[in-house]
Amino acid sequence: MRRHIHNARDLILPIIDFFYPPFRRVMNLQTFRYAASGGANTLLGFVIYFISYEYVLHKKDLDFSFYAFKAHSAALFISFCVTFPIGFFMAKYVVFSDSTMKGRVQLFRYFMICMFNLALNFILLKILVEKAHIYPVLAQVLTTTIVILFSYLAQRHFSFKAGAEEEESTG
Repeated sequence: MRRHIHNARDLILPIIDFFYPPFRRVMNLQTFRYAASGGANTLLGFVIYFISYEYVLHKKDLDFSFYAFKAHSAALFISFCVTFPIGFFMAKYVVFSDSTMKGRVQLFRYFMICMFNLALNFILLKILVEKAHIYPVLAQVLTTTIVILFSYLAQRHFSFKAGAEEEESTG
């Protein structure tokens, strides 16, 4: 399993790093890797959201008989189920590989932040779609934009925090 993870990391890093030079003056490599991997995962999330909303759910509520999710909310949760594990892999092995924290602690913290982000995304989506009557896919793009900055800061300084001696040498 570890070998497969490192093989995937060794495949992904050169691709991301290839596009870094033009951005060197405006951000460090780690921030660029976060932006690139997070951007790709976010784009994947939008695609899954759109496909789920339009073609899987056909814009209809997902009814479990005891509770019915609005189609835009159900699509959000479907998208989350795919992007959560991919996002954790990218954060742990591609972006914040300098962290010495145990993997299960990272996963728990990453999950907590993702749950907060999911709740914030859900609330904003409900407001934009149900109150402001914005098309759900556009509303999802807007809410995601709001959540991204918080997510980076929380992941860098909480989920994948580097040891104190590492922060001093890089900061």
